[in-house]
Amino acid sequence: MTIAGLQKTTLLDYPGKVACTVFLRGCNFRCPFCQNGEILEGGEGDVTQEELLSFLQKRKGILDGVCVSGGEPLLQTDTPALLRAIKSLGYSVKLDTNGAFPDRLKALCAEKLVDFVAMDIKNSPQNYEKTAGVKVNMDAIAESAAFLLTGSVAYEFRTTVVKELHKGEDFVRIGQWLRGAKRYFLQTFRDSDSVLRRNLNPCSDAQMQAFKELVRPFIPAVLIRGEE
Repeated sequence: MTIAGLQKTTLLDYPGKVACTVFLRGCNFRCPFCQNGEILEGGEGDVTQEELLSFLQKRKGILDGVCVSGGEPLLQTDTPALLRAIKSLGYSVKLDTNGAFPDRLKALCAEKLVDFVAMDIKNSPQNYEKTAGVKVNMDAIAESAAFLLTGSVAYEFRTTVVKELHKGEDFVRIGQWLRGAKRYFLQTFRDSDSVLRRNLNPCSDAQMQAFKELVRPFIPAVLIRGEE
């Protein structure tokens, strides 16, 4: 298990919970707007599993949940063992995923190792690869989304909106694809020194509102992150 980092307290990453966020190293995507570029490759971890579990043991009664993020957490085959250890301490677990590993996602949910899933929707299916930065198995992405839409586990979908990568027609297509989703968030892109591609820009507030309205006929529960 390669843990790239630990945010010891967050009130934002896990809806309704006081949580910490664990970042697992490695990702199969190379999204140009990624904020965690330094952990996308494999390599040594900065936090051991033993150190993480010791921290969680000490924070019992203070923290409610653990958000497991990345990178892509399902890329590591020993993620289930880590989640079992976290769950054994009594914590609720939120998983952040790009949806590329539907079988692994379903297995974790079947074992009740995950209480909440946040799946990133990179773009409309027609423009997915330019936004993910690699060749994408869209059948796998669609399978993960369809599984979450069954409602067998609490979930949200979310899209980081970048001016150079997203257009109005993309959000119409996303709305049609995820019709009836319980929660869908648009997130404004934030530039930083760690972003993989330079010269990307956020959309204006007016553009974000317009995109939201394009989604609303299909997904009434659409929000811009920060409005909730």
